[in-house]
Amino acid sequence: MELQQMRYVVAVAETNNFTRAAERCLVVQSALSHQIARLERELGARLFDRTSRRVRLTPAGEAFLPAARQALEAAERAQAEVAAAVGEIRGRLAVGAIPTVTAIDLPAALKRFHLRHREVRITLRSGASEELVERVRQGTLDAAFLGLPLGVRPQGVRGRELARGDLVAMVAPDHPLAGEEHVDLSRLADEPFVDFPAGTAGRIQSDAAFAAAGVHREVAFEITAPDFMARLIRQGLGVGMLPAAFVSEFPYLTAIRLRDAPSRAEHLIWSRFRPAPAAAAFLSALGISTAELSRPPGTDG
Repeated sequence: MELQQMRYVVAVAETNNFTRAAERCLVVQSALSHQIARLERELGARLFDRTSRRVRLTPAGEAFLPAARQALEAAERAQAEVAAAVGEIRGRLAVGAIPTVTAIDLPAALKRFHLRHREVRITLRSGASEELVERVRQGTLDAAFLGLPLGVRPQGVRGRELARGDLVAMVAPDHPLAGEEHVDLSRLADEPFVDFPAGTAGRIQSDAAFAAAGVHREVAFEITAPDFMARLIRQGLGVGMLPAAFVSEFPYLTAIRLRDAPSRAEHLIWSRFRPAPAAAAFLSALGISTAELSRPPGTDG
């Protein structure tokens, strides 16, 4: 069993097509098919069901795929560790971030890192905070930027709080409240709301603030993307709440400060285990000390 054979299996599984997998692996299709068939003979089981119209994993293929990915990641990590030992940073850097991160200019930080470490393959995944925490715990992300209600700490990872801030109400410019400088949450009780899905960190902080104020509200639109949220607000379909530091992204909306505003904290998190060289270099560039990175598993940052 060879690593190249595993790469071919992963490529076919991800593309559901032998031709596209061969193009991804920069090899002719006949060679890729031959190596997979050879691996199947060695394993004594077919990994793919092939028809003229589709390719899909067999139960044996489903069982093989996670282990193949782990083996490839381990081999890549070994190469990166050797390169780091001789002063070269390479490998993969997988970063996650909520769409409303404001504590850092993430695109600029990634650009600086890319210019300094051109051999590192950078990927970025946007998502909800709870999803990103789980991906860091599982090791599919090296680091992530979160937004959480005050007092909530991500579990099973190391991390650092980066910033705190209040949310503000966002309304269309012609909304009756658009001329107000400050309002109470009670003034918004009869407004339809545009907010993040129930149960997400972005929604919990707002729900908690309204509950504390004894105000009931209706969330008519549950949205995952802030830009889509802003478009609905602009049409006068509802009121939204976004971090005060983020409102400059939407100059066509009016921000209103809230006297009893929800608050959130932004966090940077990373694995409890020793990061790969690329991840360690990225975290170091963000000001995370060697002591924080080398803290033994089982202690919180």
